[in-house]
Amino acid sequence: MIGRWRGSRTDRVQRTSPLAAVPTPPSAGVLACRVLDPVNEPVRHAEFAVTDAVGRPVVSGGADPYGSFVTTVPAGEYRLAVSAEGYTPYRATTQVAENALASLGDVTLQVARPPELPDAGDWDIESAHSSIGFTARHIGLARIHGRFKSFAGVIRVADPVERSAMHVVIDAASIDTDMRMRDDHLRSADFLDVENFPTLEFYSERFVHKGGNRWAVTGALTLHGVTRTVTLDTEYLGLGNGMEGEVRAACRATTELHRDDFTVSWQTMLARGIAVVGPSIRVDLDVQVVRKG
Repeated sequence: MIGRWRGSRTDRVQRTSPLAAVPTPPSAGVLACRVLDPVNEPVRHAEFAVTDAVGRPVVSGGADPYGSFVTTVPAGEYRLAVSAEGYTPYRATTQVAENALASLGDVTLQVARPPELPDAGDWDIESAHSSIGFTARHIGLARIHGRFKSFAGVIRVADPVERSAMHVVIDAASIDTDMRMRDDHLRSADFLDVENFPTLEFYSERFVHKGGNRWAVTGALTLHGVTRTVTLDTEYLGLGNGMEGEVRAACRATTELHRDDFTVSWQTMLARGIAVVGPSIRVDLDVQVVRKG
């Protein structure tokens, strides 16, 4: 009976130990914390990055629905960085011992001050320091990357910014994937048909602030003679000064286009029934604008 009681007591200790549910190899320990906002609500979209004492990446990932992060690492000293959209990053150094829990407890992230917005007025997109790139799936495995080399645009910043407008014109024939034969095919009637549709155009007058430095810019994209509503998921990066002291603003944006929506539907299949070109295209923009005048 004593043996059975001792075994039951051991089981109870193991079940209630913080490490009971975490497989811990020899010479390893567990690093954990929970991320909260200033009103003690979990930050579910927090991201974690753990590096060793000399800065080499060890593990990274996102928080669970309760804002918690738990990982097993070899015993040693580590640096933990916690970041989340709209919050000031948090950094800490901790020591993880063998078969032990190194918990930082509750970490409270402070709301970050949004970057300063550009002044009202007309701002030109500077193509020399901007890019419009795209990525397409190829034969169901690889990705093909390309860009448009020639484009121009202007953003009319309003006060408030939500009333701003923008107009961008892209030279369709400037498409470039670093392969002349492929680029010629993309310019043909099978795809962009640049002879009949020499430009792509995007016009927007709907800027919606999503919090922090995130914006949704919704407008009309005309491609291949077809106009559809498109939303750019935009990250505003703030203001800076160029080499000649000019004020610049910058942002990054992404969206996904479905080729059939714009009747760019050319397709051929491999012997295994795999499409040569994927049905959707990811678009990535890096934009710098300069105030006119």
